[in-house]
Amino acid sequence: KVRSLSSALWSLTHLTALHLSDNSLSRIPPDIAKLHNLVYLDLSSNKIRSLPAELGNMVSLRELLLNNNQLRVLPFELGKLFQLQTLGLKGNPLAQELMSLYQEPDGTRRLLNYLLDNLAGAIKRIPTEQPPPRSWIVLQEPDRTRPAVHVKKDSVVYPALSLPFHAALFSVMCYNVLCDKYATRQLYGYCPTWALNWEYRKKAIMQEILSCNADIISLQEVETEQYYNFFLVELKGQGYDGFFSPKSRARTMSESDRKHVDGCAIFYKTDKFSVVQKHTVEFNQLAMANSEGSEAMLNRVMTKDNIGVAVLMEVRREMMEITSGKSLHGMEKQLLLVANAHMHWDPEYSDVKLVQTMMFLSEVKNIVDKASRSLKLSSVSGETNAIPLVLCADLNSLPDSGVVEFLSTGGVDCTHKDFKELRYSDSLTNFNCNGKNGSSNSRITHGFKLKSAYENGLMPYTNYTFDFKGIIDYIFYSEPQLNVLGVLGPLDTDWLLENNVVGCPHPYVPSDHFSLFAQLELVLPHLPQINGVHLPGRR
Repeated sequence: KVRSLSSALWSLTHLTALHLSDNSLSRIPPDIAKLHNLVYLDLSSNKIRSLPAELGNMVSLRELLLNNNQLRVLPFELGKLFQLQTLGLKGNPLAQELMSLYQEPDGTRRLLNYLLDNLAGAIKRIPTEQPPPRSWIVLQEPDRTRPAVHVKKDSVVYPALSLPFHAALFSVMCYNVLCDKYATRQLYGYCPTWALNWEYRKKAIMQEILSCNADIISLQEVETEQYYNFFLVELKGQGYDGFFSPKSRARTMSESDRKHVDGCAIFYKTDKFSVVQKHTVEFNQLAMANSEGSEAMLNRVMTKDNIGVAVLMEVRREMMEITSGKSLHGMEKQLLLVANAHMHWDPEYSDVKLVQTMMFLSEVKNIVDKASRSLKLSSVSGETNAIPLVLCADLNSLPDSGVVEFLSTGGVDCTHKDFKELRYSDSLTNFNCNGKNGSSNSRITHGFKLKSAYENGLMPYTNYTFDFKGIIDYIFYSEPQLNVLGVLGPLDTDWLLENNVVGCPHPYVPSDHFSLFAQLELVLPHLPQINGVHLPGRR
């Protein structure tokens, strides 16, 4: 009978099952955690008195059999085995408290939850360090002729950014805060119940928002009640005002159900911007109005109630004068459109995400065109660029998707694989930037020149769960009036690995998304004004 295990065993990392029952093992080395692919582990009928805490890092385990050993206690870390379906503990002299939990209906799950929820107390002995501050990435050095401006986050002052001769500087945050309704143990079994609790998470979410101190904040998955009673109240106290719309289903619900519907919010600092117009874009309404007989449009797109919001704002003259260092007489309005959307989540519906994105850009273009006409903004080239655009979104789409191709290249072909060969083409021409009479029938374009603030994998992932880690959140800005000067970098990968963070939320990371934060530069027209990016000065 085996009394101890050879260290050579730990190099067999490809193993998925390990049968070690009916031996004389009295201890299991911590190195067992190196077998990270194990799904089945049988240690029954040995003489094991204690288990290593590292067992909790073997999150692939589905079956763990520990029957007929000499276990009196279990490490709290065992609670991290959120995929475990079978836990064999019979025939151990375990503490009564543990055994009574284990013997209840659904006892394995209850016991694991108890262990995970109490792990924090145990962690005080093995401290999980808070993640280090995310680093600031300087992307572009503006003209050195202006006084320097420091960027400050979490009381860390980042390198000075000097400003070009005639530009206004502002910062934008994009953050999916994970609304309470979706923060369940079914979806996030690796996170303790107390750390999923909204009362706990909302403090850390607000801390994250305020630490960035962005001039414009775009949030997704904000519950209606939380917008009015928490986010708006807290942020108004910090000099912001906001605009919010819930998903379309809210209109069909009772008052009590409506308050739990999530939606999108845009907040802005009132000393830097004033609101000109607010818009809500309901994708299901647009699908219905533009179906043109397309069954896919009616059955697939119209049935999803995602929305977008857009706020047309005027940049306050004081902000432009402070950051450009110039007195701006002769220049009247400088407008900025900020748009925020949350597209459908399901990976099987790449077509819906692409159509929703096309609809949103089409509506955003309508807003810009109407505002330009009514405010008589001239644009020399006649393109959609009289009003600069900042687009924040949880697109639920990876960088190689049709959605991101559409936004960053200006259009996609009607035959793009993301349409899944479904018959959309007739209905899509309604969303073409040149309208139905667009020159090319096979390509849908949007007319903006958009660039992503986080290009070239500056963030390896914006969404970080056990099952999925990838980039799905974006900040786009329109060229040539806007440039990106810098962005907040990713959370330290070493911290995630060293602390075995298999997914978020986590006690130190309140959402399954990381926030995006970018500093943008709005290039102001030369005076006297000739290129008509805003209202011409009085002659």
